[in-house]
Amino acid sequence: MGICRDVKTQPKKEKRLGGNRAALFVYATEGLENMAFVAIAVSLVTYFYGYMNFSLTKSAITLTNFLGTAFMLTLVGGFICDTYLSRFKTCVLFISMELLGYALLAVQAHFPHLRPIPCKGHMNKCEAANSSQTAILFTGLYLVALGTSGVKAALPALGADQFNDEKNPKEVAQLSSFFNWFLLSLTIGAIFGVTILVWITTNQGWEWGFGICFVAVLFSLIFVCMGKSLYRNNKPMGSPLLRILQVFVAAIQNRKLPIPENTEESHEIHDKEARTHEEILQRTEQFRFLDRAAIIRSTNDATTSTTQGPWTLCTMTQVEETKILIRMLPIIFSTVFMNTCLAQLQTFTIQQSTTMNPNLFGFKVPGSSIPVIPLLFMFVLIPLYDRIFVPLARKITGVPTGIRHLQRIGIGLVLSAVSMAVSGVVETHRKSLAYKHNMVDSLEPLPMSLFWLGFQYAIFGAADMFSLVGLLEFFYAESSTGMKSLSTAISWCSVAFGYFLSTVVVEVVNKVSGGWLANNNINRDKLNYFYWLLSLLSLVNFGFYLLCASWYKYKNVEVKQGDAEGKVEMAMA
Repeated sequence: MGICRDVKTQPKKEKRLGGNRAALFVYATEGLENMAFVAIAVSLVTYFYGYMNFSLTKSAITLTNFLGTAFMLTLVGGFICDTYLSRFKTCVLFISMELLGYALLAVQAHFPHLRPIPCKGHMNKCEAANSSQTAILFTGLYLVALGTSGVKAALPALGADQFNDEKNPKEVAQLSSFFNWFLLSLTIGAIFGVTILVWITTNQGWEWGFGICFVAVLFSLIFVCMGKSLYRNNKPMGSPLLRILQVFVAAIQNRKLPIPENTEESHEIHDKEARTHEEILQRTEQFRFLDRAAIIRSTNDATTSTTQGPWTLCTMTQVEETKILIRMLPIIFSTVFMNTCLAQLQTFTIQQSTTMNPNLFGFKVPGSSIPVIPLLFMFVLIPLYDRIFVPLARKITGVPTGIRHLQRIGIGLVLSAVSMAVSGVVETHRKSLAYKHNMVDSLEPLPMSLFWLGFQYAIFGAADMFSLVGLLEFFYAESSTGMKSLSTAISWCSVAFGYFLSTVVVEVVNKVSGGWLANNNINRDKLNYFYWLLSLLSLVNFGFYLLCASWYKYKNVEVKQGDAEGKVEMAMA
């Protein structure tokens, strides 16, 4: 038996965990779940407007609030992941909630008495949804929002964990590729969602649409469970928010003490058995007032930390964990406005499409399927970026990811400003045709193909490819070991803030401009002016982002491997 114990069989089994085999189940889960979510995200405006008898403005605001909530609630999923449950268990829990939401929406869409009487004539004469009908709608919607939020927080981190073995140089390189392929799986799911699923919804009814969403999410639950035996699962390390709060409390209590100049004077747990982190973060010079949280108070007899609790003494790693989060916040805030622009493509641009010629080669294309254009563009661009651009850029820059995360995000912000400018040009042309053919108040489609909208969508698709993956990878790579899921959730919050800000921007612009977007007839609105305003504000926002990116300092981490200690400079991330 002693000989058997000396044979190191367990590490071999550990090596079989993770890697591409495990990631395949993550890709499948993401594709199916996102297919359902994107399909309703791009077409819910027509459901609110045509089935629930909401006004055009109320439909747009309801959608943006729903999407904003879905991305904001990722913080809940991220917190649960890092504190209580593994990422796998969190995915299972929240996918189950999402299933309940789609089931409720499908039931409401199927039974007419659960919806208001459909409009036959003028919108002003429509019967509004009563309180019980509205309650059913919002309960289903926000169960979907809560469910998809947990998936968005846990699933990217679960997949990235399969390539997070820093002892294996090959996996370090594969981690960057994972986020690109994760986006590709998200894109493939979205393509099916905005084409096949939207077509079924438009032609067969919303009960079919919500029903298929239910089936897709059910299969996503099956796939994520199938990979259970292959996953590397994280161990929850306690509340990261509590650790951060302890740093602020300890720093305030020690505010009268001098900041130590020598790192060795600060508290850190180097004992491999005692420390709770897999990494030890090195001290940085920013926010030095927080360093007081790691000061070991001296007594007359000795200098010791044994009598100090977690609210009066923190480790330097804990302090640096807090600094990392503070440094990340300006980055996330400077990317919010891009997602405000994205919200316009999912609301007003869809309404533009309903006034245009939907025929292509004899096939009637639903306006809600127009977002397939940027998705197809991303479908081609992502493999080219990962397999051609990154290797070439890596040879030039020496950076494993080709270009740094913050540079990638910046490119996306510039492209979003270009997309809004192009949107203004296309809308100006569309309105000129409406006036030229005396069709301003007509319900007939204009003599202009809706595929003109593809220009702005294609440019924004490229912007999304750069910024979304850049944010996800940046927050995962830069966060500490105990905050991977929460940091991933924070990156999604940029989308949430963007949708909420969109609601505010629309209302403020309407009030200040005297009603650019106040008409129920989009041909009489001044949507082109609104798009150009967004483009100008996007350029201002990019200037703010440049300041934040130049100020940011990448983390230093010391990783203990066995009995050896190695320092890894994360500035190449």
